Amino acid sequence: MPSGAAETLLPLFAWLSPGFPVGAYAYSHGLEWAAEAGDLSNEPAVREWIADVLRHGAGRNDAILLACAWRAAAVEDAAALAEANALALALAPSAELLLETSQQGRSFLDAVVAAWPNAALARLAPALAGPVAYPVALGAAAAAHGLPLTPTLGAFVLAFAQNLVSAALRLAPIGQTSGTRIVAALAPLAEELARDCAGLGPDDVGGCTFRADLGSFRHETQYTRLFRS
Repeated sequence: MPSGAAETLLPLFAWLSPGFPVGAYAYSHGLEWAAEAGDLSNEPAVREWIADVLRHGAGRNDAILLACAWRAAAVEDAAALAEANALALALAPSAELLLETSQQGRSFLDAVVAAWPNAALARLAPALAGPVAYPVALGAAAAAHGLPLTPTLGAFVLAFAQNLVSAALRLAPIGQTSGTRIVAALAPLAEELARDCAGLGPDDVGGCTFRADLGSFRHETQYTRLFRS
């Protein structure tokens, strides 16, 4: 890593930490329904479920959308940024997952604008004045602050995985050590997705996590719930 590069990545540690005020702890991305259905019976099952969501579902798609937003924001193309956001919101497969991404996106962008003042981001903010998808908000903020795309993608995907593991610790029969092993096992996949998605665009978006997507619908009427999705 070149001298000084670590310092340029420091905002990511703050923005993607569990303590950043986006409310990520309130969402399970359908994991709560999967636990209720018996799909998360042990550590390998949890690991494979989350890996599939990353590789074939929201993990990959959100990484692509983040990359689109980053490229648009890097040249201050407000129209392209708004287009990426509209696509990201339209692709949410259920009302709960739309809430998950838009609530976190709005909270994230508002917090960054308030705490990390930046002229470029201020100029782009009107393009994201309404509901904003979380990966689009992060991509715009990262580009405006000069953060490199690939590390941002890797950090975002791994943070998503960590949030799902945190939810699984509250829902599934796994403990802290198992959760830590799952995060470690998924880290190479986060790096792989970051490399693969950095150059992809809207035409590359697509997923096949049908059970997880349907589970997000079923979660809306689940009898007992800890999470909002």
